[in-house]
Amino acid sequence: MINTAFAMGQGAEGSQAGGFTAFVPLILMFVIFYFLLIRPQQKKAKEHRNMLDNLRKGDRVVTSGGIHGVIISIDETTIVLEVGDKIKFKVNRGNIGASLEGYSTGDEKKDKK
Repeated sequence: MINTAFAMGQGAEGSQAGGFTAFVPLILMFVIFYFLLIRPQQKKAKEHRNMLDNLRKGDRVVTSGGIHGVIISIDETTIVLEVGDKIKFKVNRGNIGASLEGYSTGDEKKDKK
């Protein structure tokens, strides 16, 4: 009877150490998800924000809907695109998907100096 009680006591102490080790795979999965999913998405969003900040009048752009045009005026929230002869669209700035002109990130200016 004493041996049974002693065996039960040993099992309780061992399960506490096993509780922490059960979280190690979850922590590793979170780290993997961060580096494979979250971080690249944040980097892409930062590049898109940088591209939007560097748009200028006369740049050729493509909207997220696939419309190609030339910027004729820029506001804080909207951009007016000319897509043909006297055909103008007013779109939200966030709907610009890509710039066809390329844009400077500011790093190029540092390299020239």
